[in-house]
Amino acid sequence: MFSFLIRVVLFFMGLLFAASLAVAALLLVAVWMARAGWARLTGKPLTPWTVMFGNRFDPRAGFERFRAAAARQGGPTAADVAGARARGESVQSPVANIGRGSDEVTDVRARPVPSRD
Repeated sequence: MFSFLIRVVLFFMGLLFAASLAVAALLLVAVWMARAGWARLTGKPLTPWTVMFGNRFDPRAGFERFRAAAARQGGPTAADVAGARARGESVQSPVANIGRGSDEVTDVRARPVPSRD
């Protein structure tokens, strides 16, 4: 009888927890809908909550970190790489110098491309 009572109490505790999660989710949706309605009513754009709460996330920060690292190593900048690719030239990687340090490939022979007739 005691184990049955424990099961019933745990079952109701689980129901209470699930109901509290559902209420919290519904409140979150209600607040979001109220914000969206107010933004539509006033004609202002709907700003994300990350901007609203002051959490400044800058997606450019990662690119800037790697660009600064490449500049410290003395490698080519992104503009150098883009310019060289536009001219059809090879550019040494700004991240790592892999291999023997030579930019020339000596063990490859050019072959004609087979036709698909």
